[in-house]
Amino acid sequence: MHSNLWIFIWRRKLSFLLVVSGLVLLGLWTWAILIDTTAAAQPPAAQLSSSERQQQQQQQQSTGYQQVHIIQKLIEQANRVLRAERLKDNAVEKSPSPVQRLGNVRFLRPTQAKKAPLPISESFLFEQERLKILEQQQRQRNAGMEELNANAEDERMLSSAERQTQYEHELQRMGVPVVAGIGPDGPRAPAERLVHLDLKGAPPKLSFLKQLLPVLRALGATGLLIEYEDMFPYSGVLQPLAAHNAYKEDELRDFLECAALHGLSVMPLVQTFGHMEYVLKLSGFEQMRELAESPQSICPSQPQSMALLEQMLTQVIELHSQCLGQATPATNVPVAQIRFTHIHIGCDEVQRMGECTSCRQRLRSELFLSHVISMAHFIRRQWPHLGVVIWDDQLRSMSLSELQHSQVGSYVEPMVWVYASDIYRFIQPQLWDTYAKVFPSAWTASAFKGAFGESLLVPPLQHHLENNIRWLAVIAKEGGRFSKGLRGLALTGWQRYDHFAVLCELLPVGIPSLMTSLSTVSKGYFSTNPRDNELLRVLQCVFQPDSRRSGRPWLELHPNAHHSQLFAVCNYPGHLVFKYALRLFDKLAEIRLYLQQTRDQSAWLSDYNVRHNFSSPLRVRELTDRTPMLIEELRAMAREAQQLLWEVYDEYTVTEFVEQHIYPTIEALQRQLARAEMLLQRRTWPQRPLPLPLKVQEDMGLVTHQQEQQ
Repeated sequence: MHSNLWIFIWRRKLSFLLVVSGLVLLGLWTWAILIDTTAAAQPPAAQLSSSERQQQQQQQQSTGYQQVHIIQKLIEQANRVLRAERLKDNAVEKSPSPVQRLGNVRFLRPTQAKKAPLPISESFLFEQERLKILEQQQRQRNAGMEELNANAEDERMLSSAERQTQYEHELQRMGVPVVAGIGPDGPRAPAERLVHLDLKGAPPKLSFLKQLLPVLRALGATGLLIEYEDMFPYSGVLQPLAAHNAYKEDELRDFLECAALHGLSVMPLVQTFGHMEYVLKLSGFEQMRELAESPQSICPSQPQSMALLEQMLTQVIELHSQCLGQATPATNVPVAQIRFTHIHIGCDEVQRMGECTSCRQRLRSELFLSHVISMAHFIRRQWPHLGVVIWDDQLRSMSLSELQHSQVGSYVEPMVWVYASDIYRFIQPQLWDTYAKVFPSAWTASAFKGAFGESLLVPPLQHHLENNIRWLAVIAKEGGRFSKGLRGLALTGWQRYDHFAVLCELLPVGIPSLMTSLSTVSKGYFSTNPRDNELLRVLQCVFQPDSRRSGRPWLELHPNAHHSQLFAVCNYPGHLVFKYALRLFDKLAEIRLYLQQTRDQSAWLSDYNVRHNFSSPLRVRELTDRTPMLIEELRAMAREAQQLLWEVYDEYTVTEFVEQHIYPTIEALQRQLARAEMLLQRRTWPQRPLPLPLKVQEDMGLVTHQQEQQ
């Protein structure tokens, strides 16, 4: 039975081979149809960029060529098998059948059934199928080319919109704010990009600032806006104005020359109206206050006030003017001359103006404009090459006629500052029109730190980046109003909100925010391409983005996050301080939550339990079990802060930072331990109800039932 079956299969082997070959061709045909269907389901070419369309065409062509190549190989192999079988059958038919004899018996080999010759249509089956597949592939390529040629004009018209749409989509993935009109094809970057160094009360070491200069220049900064306050080395009768840790004159000269070597201009900032606390707080200068109880603003009506301000300006301007091209003793190489073209005289947030007996006789606007013009006239008379810049906030409430009548536009240039995301909320289009009619040119100011909280530890990077991007849109829109345009943008980084305030974010902690905003402002938009964005190179980030493997963008910002993980793997001046601040921020947040849970949310260590000395000892021990360990962790972090901050700041700033950020939490933990110890001392407890303490009763104005009866 089995032998007959095998004989039958052997005789019909050619038919079986044709059936198998047909099934293989059917499978290949089905595969080609599925691939065509998948390609048709992909996004149309109008939604893809030109580069992506070229890549897709190349992939389709290579895929088609691979398919054709495979089919051709299979067809050739099948043809070789068919030819070999036909030759074998022909040889068998032509050869005589051998005869075997055994005695009188003759044995013949079984004869095979003669095969009919293969029809011509079947012999060319594979060639026809191959031609059909090749024709189909060619039709698909021709159809794609015809579609691209037909839409070539539309693509040229939509290429800019396509790039902007894809750019904004990538910004959203990265958490970078999207602002209409800002992108690769948007307006140009501001001509001047100044970085503000707020030195009051927390001066970084000049050695650290020198390390920062090449980084700032590489990211596109063109100059520095330096606010010295009490860090300037005043001399002579003004020597009391300088703090005990103020910069030395020779060190400051060396730093200014270093800034010139890196091609950075310098614009010193000297407050001349408001924010005069560092001067008017001192004995011997208090008589020049606008109000005796407040050293915030100076009285412009007193002659000695003008004499004091002129002396201050003279010392600052002379020091910067004297930093010319000199040879350094070590290298004997000429030092580049400082680009010193403007001086900033402040005049922002002048509180309680026009309230003394002398100033009360004049209008506030007249008083302010007269003082500003007097200071600017003094500077222009002594140093004609210098332009004078003021903050603009005191001008916002003045009318166009008042500003034009005073001719203040001939003396100063306003620096318009807004640190929020909605710039037009504070500077409406009508105000821009007023400024353009009064001033030929103006400056603008954003912030990279020190604007969203008086005592923050880490700046909210995303908020500051959005503020800078929105300023780019405002500059592009409003710059045309001014006859000489908008000169540039100053990125401010405040160290204190005023002279009496505590520290806000330290400069090293704000460097990631500064670098992100500065690179964006210098380019005119935020570059989503890591190869085109200077951040990774300048910040020396070891992180190598590979979106194909991870599927995540190389920079991720979120509204509730202070930073991106990118900056934790970068090496730049102050990076250790930044990483330490992140750890300290997380630890303080953990301890605050712990204290809140044990004091405000627990039922055994609340203020009520402490006032009545009434709680469960077991629960109290359980709640305060972690407190000693947390105190030791904070003490270790305080010692670490001393070591890290010493590379950037002097001992006074280091101790102030530790006392401001770490010591209050240690005190809170120690108070918790003291409260717990008091509760644990008790061994017997009174019966309920517990009486209302007399102090609580008096503070709340409550009357008990017994008092009502009496």
